[in-house]
Amino acid sequence: MIRLAIFEDNKAFLETIKLLFEAHPKYLLVGTFNNAQAALKNVIDCQPDIILMDIKMPEVSGIEAVSKIKERFPKILILMQSFFDDDNNVFSAICAGASGYILKGGNLQNLFQALDETLLGGSPMSPPIARKVLTMFQNKYSLQTPFYDLSTREKEILKYLADGFSYQKIADVCFISYHTVNAHLRKIYEKLHVNSAQEAIVKAFKEKII
Repeated sequence: MIRLAIFEDNKAFLETIKLLFEAHPKYLLVGTFNNAQAALKNVIDCQPDIILMDIKMPEVSGIEAVSKIKERFPKILILMQSFFDDDNNVFSAICAGASGYILKGGNLQNLFQALDETLLGGSPMSPPIARKVLTMFQNKYSLQTPFYDLSTREKEILKYLADGFSYQKIADVCFISYHTVNAHLRKIYEKLHVNSAQEAIVKAFKEKII
């Protein structure tokens, strides 16, 4: 049987899901806790395979508890659940080591599906959470990694330039003419929005283009 521990401060909700799991043939409920203040001790005592963790709890948040548990017990799986879907909670929970993030208030049978998916190596997320994660990733990528559309040849020439090759040596190793190297470099400067070889090299390293 799969050993399950639940951290949940909402007494009514906890009693509801306790009844579900106590009658489930696959899961053995090894511990329920209404706060995460002693989360590490609780985990040591009940030795769960997977944890269902609420985010908003008194004294110690679920996110802080996840971070401590994953640092000490990296193989334990933790599925976050919450009524809250704000960006900070989602991002912090994932960074802390949560395997998935689902919202309360839906069909409780979905909870079993989410736990099963987590155990199979997945990262279950309620649709609104998945959308937020996708948006955060897209925003972060677009801000940190501009797309300059350099061709393979242009990247090759830029790499040689950064290595200190002269224009003539670049021409020789690429089996192209000196004038073709110049033409490529003008195109590179235009795409990178720079005016010199030095600026191009600095930008290439800074933004990991090469």
